[in-house]
Amino acid sequence: MILAGDVGGTKVHLALYDFNDGKLHPIRDQKFPAHQFATLDSVVEQFLGTDRDTRGQIAAACFGCPGPVRGGRLKLTNLPWVLDVYELEKSLGIEHIFLINDLEANGYGILELSPDKIYTLHAANTAAVGHRGLISAGTGLGEALLIWDGKHHRPIASEGGHCDFAPRTDREVALLQYLLRTLKGHVSYERVLSGPGVTNIYAYLRDVERLQEPQWLRDRLGAEDPNAVIGQCAQDGSSSICFETMRTFSAIYGAEAGNIALKLLAMGGIYLGGGIAPKIIQTLQNGDFIQAFLDKGRLSPLLQSIPVRIILDDTCALLGAAAYAEARAADISNYSERAASIKH
Repeated sequence: MILAGDVGGTKVHLALYDFNDGKLHPIRDQKFPAHQFATLDSVVEQFLGTDRDTRGQIAAACFGCPGPVRGGRLKLTNLPWVLDVYELEKSLGIEHIFLINDLEANGYGILELSPDKIYTLHAANTAAVGHRGLISAGTGLGEALLIWDGKHHRPIASEGGHCDFAPRTDREVALLQYLLRTLKGHVSYERVLSGPGVTNIYAYLRDVERLQEPQWLRDRLGAEDPNAVIGQCAQDGSSSICFETMRTFSAIYGAEAGNIALKLLAMGGIYLGGGIAPKIIQTLQNGDFIQAFLDKGRLSPLLQSIPVRIILDDTCALLGAAAYAEARAADISNYSERAASIKH
């Protein structure tokens, strides 16, 4: 049995897996509000409970986390937690525990997804083989490289979401200037391509471009999740400021996805992960994303040949963490749960 975790800035998603004929099989999973816990250990303890039989069957665990992992240690980007592999192994009593970047976990998870869990936004040459890029807008912005070595795609973590935001249009230049004033510091892509990024764009359109914010919308933004309200009102056409917010967000998303495609020569495709893309497919289909993705001057024909796909499965990082844990534990112990489950 494998314990997998997707540790985000707002929630911790934990799951137990075993294998059925070589494929990951979910046993149970649960989500926890991260801010209600002082440590990851305490979240895992609540998830596992007092069932000693379950604990005894866990061969390995892996947690995908936001931020760079160095020497088995990680200070989370959006939570006041410091994680250490050796301390976790001792605390939880699990022999093999691994920490990897959350986008790295997503990269491994893509390889476990069935075709119905992926939506093709831009078909292009879907049969092409080569490097892949992964960009995920959610609580933050994650980016990863999936390097093709001739046989397998090997996920490589990065902190590309914290690179400088590069505006392309007059509106985006003005947005950058607004954020430089309001944030009083570095403006990265994460500041515009994330949940908080949506509200940053909205605030700019309201405060600088003076787009109308009707009272009913102001009331809803104060009472509900602002990002969900903005996304919904953009897609149902009930608010022009919400529509323009998500249109701007979509264009910036497409431009940065195109940047990754160029830097990596991602002929195997670009994948959109995270929690935002599956919720705004209609907005992403409107054209601004793909237009910005392709708008690379003399290299536009190259981008035209690169497919763009959206990950629909919100357990992708969990699947990837579980797959990584099993593979690493198998390397150490010379016993593979996945291989043993294959029916001959």
